[in-house]
Amino acid sequence: MIKIYPYGEVPPEGILSRREELPDVSGPVAEIIAAVRREGDRALSRYALAFDGAAPEELEVSPAQVAQALKALDPQLRPVLEEAAENIRAFHSRQVRNSFVITEREGAILGQKAVPLDRVGLYIPGGTAAYPSTVLMNAIPAKIAGCGEVVMVSPPTCGGDVDPVVLAAAGIAGVDRVFRVGGAQAVAALAYGTESVPRVDKIVGPGNAYVAEAKRQVFGQVAIDMIAGPSEILVIADGASDARWIAADLLSQAEHDKNASAVLITDSPSLAQAAAREVEVQLASLPRRDIARASIENNGKIILTGNLLQAIEIANQLAPEHLELCVDNPFDYLDKIRHAGSIFLGRSCPEALGDYLAGPNHTLPTGGTARFSSPLSVDDFVKKSQFTYYTPAALGKAAGKIARFAREEGLEGHARSALSRLGQEVEP
Repeated sequence: MIKIYPYGEVPPEGILSRREELPDVSGPVAEIIAAVRREGDRALSRYALAFDGAAPEELEVSPAQVAQALKALDPQLRPVLEEAAENIRAFHSRQVRNSFVITEREGAILGQKAVPLDRVGLYIPGGTAAYPSTVLMNAIPAKIAGCGEVVMVSPPTCGGDVDPVVLAAAGIAGVDRVFRVGGAQAVAALAYGTESVPRVDKIVGPGNAYVAEAKRQVFGQVAIDMIAGPSEILVIADGASDARWIAADLLSQAEHDKNASAVLITDSPSLAQAAAREVEVQLASLPRRDIARASIENNGKIILTGNLLQAIEIANQLAPEHLELCVDNPFDYLDKIRHAGSIFLGRSCPEALGDYLAGPNHTLPTGGTARFSSPLSVDDFVKKSQFTYYTPAALGKAAGKIARFAREEGLEGHARSALSRLGQEVEP
């Protein structure tokens, strides 16, 4: 049963349990990456046979197969995916950065240009599970950014193909190319390229321990979005909240995996007791109850505080991935929240709304990294270049100052570089 603690009995760093029981896979992953670099597609086929049970005849999924998956999509599911995609587009379209030019200084033009990445790779988990929502959340911001090509990799099912719903989501999101490959070998293929899989500039998307470690090892060769940890939800609720709803929200994250953290902070002892009972009631009928129970037993907590402001102070210390404010007038508290990946306001806003339909991204910083990191956005698929232009007259006014600054730092070459353009003696 989920445990109830008065605030102070659990240190802040222990409220959201941020331990992940994962094996050290750095050695095997390094071997896989090296093999893909040496052997290209041959290594991909060998690992597919070893890990997936069969090597696909063709690594790339044809556009016709993507179109067929979209055509065959459940007619009740398709409009849901299309509505979610439209909401994601509407939200992320507001994130587009414009280039700018500054001309205020006489004789000088300064600016910044925003340039979309040429090619990005999306890793979409597959095999025993299908996550079309992850396709939409990762691909749509990349398309809005204007990336030249969006490439998706996903492990094949036991039948040797990418899950058809995932393929349909790729069609809706506008993914350019899809490959039947998963695991660390897929990350290596995206980072270095093979005969079939093109090299990309950035890899985004979640995966298992091998995928996470591979992303860690290829970082620097390519950019990555983040190394995601176990899922987290922190619910702040007052006494007027419905315990059934709170319990359901906690379990929505607990069912992800046994290392997930689900925590309620409340100033109401009666809600704490009712929510604890409801968690037990709802666990009994949850299909993934074994996973959810392990998460609740290991990491679930209910914390009793003196008031809601104290609860918000705790939230800011923890910087949770998901934060629900189940209170009256939630906007009164919004400005007080400084650190959270995604904030869900009010009693009618379960975290699952953000996972699937609302529009804000569900790829979020975990493990307290919301203190300095942001949700996946259009910015993740854009880089910036800056530019400077000075007329000879403008440089003439600046050269002496540049030389003085450079000589203070002991960099005479810099000083001479500025002064030489004035036809001046460059000796100190």
